[in-house]
Amino acid sequence: MKIAFIGTHGVGKTTLCFDLAARMKRLDLSVDIVKEVARHCPLPINRDTTLDAQRWILHQQISEEIGACARFDAVICDRSVLDNYAYLVHRMGNREELEPLVQDWARSYDALFKVPVVQAPRFDGTRDVSAEFQREIDDVIEHLLVRFGVRCHRLDPAHRASWPATVLRSVGLPESPNQFDLFDEGG
Repeated sequence: MKIAFIGTHGVGKTTLCFDLAARMKRLDLSVDIVKEVARHCPLPINRDTTLDAQRWILHQQISEEIGACARFDAVICDRSVLDNYAYLVHRMGNREELEPLVQDWARSYDALFKVPVVQAPRFDGTRDVSAEFQREIDDVIEHLLVRFGVRCHRLDPAHRASWPATVLRSVGLPESPNQFDLFDEGG
């Protein structure tokens, strides 16, 4: 099972990934998280990104997903190829040579969950803190979802605390492990 959280920067995808992974581990699944690869890109990112940087990010994302899926029952992705591609589109426009790859790979996820913008991004040493840039990327992601015909579940901004449970239900998993009644005297 491969799940990805999509959305612009600073919306809580990373926190959600770790919360969901912990819950899935309690369900006795082997779980890995494909962390946001852009943070390790040796080239400029955010508003200063380049075509080479975005190619590196896209291919690194795909490579890490392939490796994780070969070793674990469940893989949770802190981004997908689609929202990584949104940063390239924002900076340089559509790239016809990359679109078939992005569109095809976007369909490889068992479930995509769109994390909404609920606050402006905070500085963390890497992320761009412009609320305007954050919104622009979110708009590009929305446009790409429609243009590529990619289905995703939209998380409700009013129910942030229930997002992990919503994801588990959406992928057909229980919210908590089955409990054995160790003290059942009737049976």
